[in-house]
Amino acid sequence: MTGTYLVKRVVFAFITILVAITVNFVMFRALPGDAVSGLRCRQCTVEFKRAQIHDLGLDRPLVVQYALYMRGLAHGDLGRSLRAPYPTVTSSLWEPIKKTIPMITLGTIFSIVVGVAVGVIAAWRRGSLVDRGATGATLAAYAMPTQWLALLFVLYVAGWLGLPSSGVNDPDLQVAQVLGTVSWPDLAWDQFKHMILPALAIGIVFAGDYSLITRSALVETLGEDYVLTARAKGLPPRRIIRRHALRNAMLPIATLMALSLGTIVGGVLVVEYVFSYPGIGLAVVEAIDKRDYPVLQGAFLLLTVGVVLANLIADLIYPKIDPRVTLT
Repeated sequence: MTGTYLVKRVVFAFITILVAITVNFVMFRALPGDAVSGLRCRQCTVEFKRAQIHDLGLDRPLVVQYALYMRGLAHGDLGRSLRAPYPTVTSSLWEPIKKTIPMITLGTIFSIVVGVAVGVIAAWRRGSLVDRGATGATLAAYAMPTQWLALLFVLYVAGWLGLPSSGVNDPDLQVAQVLGTVSWPDLAWDQFKHMILPALAIGIVFAGDYSLITRSALVETLGEDYVLTARAKGLPPRRIIRRHALRNAMLPIATLMALSLGTIVGGVLVVEYVFSYPGIGLAVVEAIDKRDYPVLQGAFLLLTVGVVLANLIADLIYPKIDPRVTLT
């Protein structure tokens, strides 16, 4: 990897984040009303709202607001929440993010492992009944709305498997945790059981995407001369796929890993709402209901930065996966 390639990708990612910050700032200022107009409480008099508007700097010119916003971001300050139980946006989003990351990780691992495995089998047995069945199943999974699948899990799967359908911890264990009478493994196992169904709802849908991409890339790769030569030498199918075909088909799979992060985040918003899972998705939905614009602005910014960084990482590992990628 050349230094020029690295600098170009990092600069492009920085510019993308800067544009996202600007659009994020303008978008919430362009909405009708402001972050204070939706307040509904006994003490929310006209004078109180005026004081809040002045305290948040919403009565200043947009250029001044933008400069203050950028200065706050430079110091890691995402603003102050209006409704959340925490005083700052950062503290309001930190706890939900800590709960969402393990669930997204579990769902992503499931989708990659299952999707790639099904795609490999379908590509190797292309044209057979196995290929048609696997392709049909993956197309059905790919077409499923995540919220619809999540509702099916809540209604029919959770009770059948004895898995929790809401929350992130059993209430009794939460009390025991406060009292210090529960062990860490029991608490971790309880949290794992609560994230299984949300992770599966996300993982099954995106497993179809990975399967289709893997099959398409492998079908093309399996027709190359070097694969035909390996098969003519009598190499076992597992070795041909692992060391020759799959390795050269990893570029579109790696691209999908980076690009799917944004779609996964979108799926998390509705899945967490269905399961009442207290992650970033449920926090965003509650902030919409409460019109807590600072929290929404901070959440969208963090999610956007996450997607941009994932694509940057994908750009940087392309040359390692496939040396044929031009480093320009």
